[in-house]
Amino acid sequence: KQYFGHSSFREGQEQVVDAILQGRDALCVMPTGAGKSICYQVPALIFKGITIVVSPLISLMKDQVEALRRRNIRAAYINNNMSHEEVLTVLDNSIFGAYKFLYVSPERLSSSFFLGKLRRMKVCFVTVDEAHCICQWGYDFRPSYLGVSVIREVFPQCAVLALTATATSAVVDDIQQKLGFRERNVLKMSFERKNLAYVVRRVESVQDSLLHVLDS
Repeated sequence: KQYFGHSSFREGQEQVVDAILQGRDALCVMPTGAGKSICYQVPALIFKGITIVVSPLISLMKDQVEALRRRNIRAAYINNNMSHEEVLTVLDNSIFGAYKFLYVSPERLSSSFFLGKLRRMKVCFVTVDEAHCICQWGYDFRPSYLGVSVIREVFPQCAVLALTATATSAVVDDIQQKLGFRERNVLKMSFERKNLAYVVRRVESVQDSLLHVLDS
């Protein structure tokens, strides 16, 4: 209510928040637009320390950080467009507790320099966004995501929250295995959209049928 203006959770969000507050690893499979970001932002604001968010796209990082800053929540990101001095400033500020959220690309986790700085931060938990990217038979595999599991070695006591909008049962299993989940914990939301209707029609002319639909 204070930060996001909501007096209640959407379907499934509270279960994910509870899992993180209990220190449990969790994989959240939730459709796009259903509010995945709330699932890690709420517990992050409750915990002391900083939340590391691994995200594959610079544009996503910037959008999330700007949205948080508009709510007077301290957040920062590191991307490849930044100079070494800018990166160093963000990392040192993170060590001294300047931020609640630090967004990084998966490639950063292959840097010994970055991991050295990370070890000095008070990290409360880790979020892996677009987690299907870790799966080699997922639709958007990113080899750099395979290195994300190193964060488990750096922070073995921290919970890991993996987020994705789409995952087959094989991808669900692979995400948990690759991220070293301490227990299987999948929280899957309904993909039903009550504002959408699906109709299948057998037609002789697709073009004529399309014109009919548009006219009506």
